[in-house]
Amino acid sequence: MRILKVTDEAFRKYGRVVDNIDFTDLVEELKKTPLPADVVYEPSVNALEALPVMQELSRVAYGEMPIQIGYCNGHNTKLNALEYHRDSEINVAATDAVLMLGLRADVEADFTYDTSKVEAFLVPAGTAVEVYATSLHYAPCHVDEGGFQVAIVLPKGTNYPLKEKHKKVEETKSGAGVSDEDALMTAVNKWLIGHAEGGLDQGSFLGLKGKNLCLNED
Repeated sequence: MRILKVTDEAFRKYGRVVDNIDFTDLVEELKKTPLPADVVYEPSVNALEALPVMQELSRVAYGEMPIQIGYCNGHNTKLNALEYHRDSEINVAATDAVLMLGLRADVEADFTYDTSKVEAFLVPAGTAVEVYATSLHYAPCHVDEGGFQVAIVLPKGTNYPLKEKHKKVEETKSGAGVSDEDALMTAVNKWLIGHAEGGLDQGSFLGLKGKNLCLNED
């Protein structure tokens, strides 16, 4: 799979490099977090949120909105799913990592999406990027066998369990569409489109059509 850089012009439609905030302390603290053989996500981590960058991110990057800082760490080379939020997500890489991204504008009327439209971008260690709310994304991929460690910054409450009932997919047939976006909801402020080979929970909407892309394959 071709891997571009977040400094390439092609990345501009998905997000931007955040270069007006110092992430040094956050990167160093992130290096202390667990790095499992699979993938782990923690939406809010006290040790990360206790750093001064927490307030700066809230003030500068999110216009004084309340935020949370967690992490997504581990080992991964596949797409598996794509998700989106109503707000931007900031990713801060403590290691080299690759993001597979798409555009919400390319999601079809029945909420299916063709994975051939996905592009991959390298986020070098120490780099922070804002992934726009108009972009599709999911767990990062590792560049080497050491795995990846990426801080995840989002509006407070995102990715926590839902409090209300939402429409569920009756049949998780690969590539089958739905008529209501509500069927995509899997957590607070999280809409998810999964792949049949992605190993997702039963009942997840499997609207990704095409290959379950892998970083190590053409």
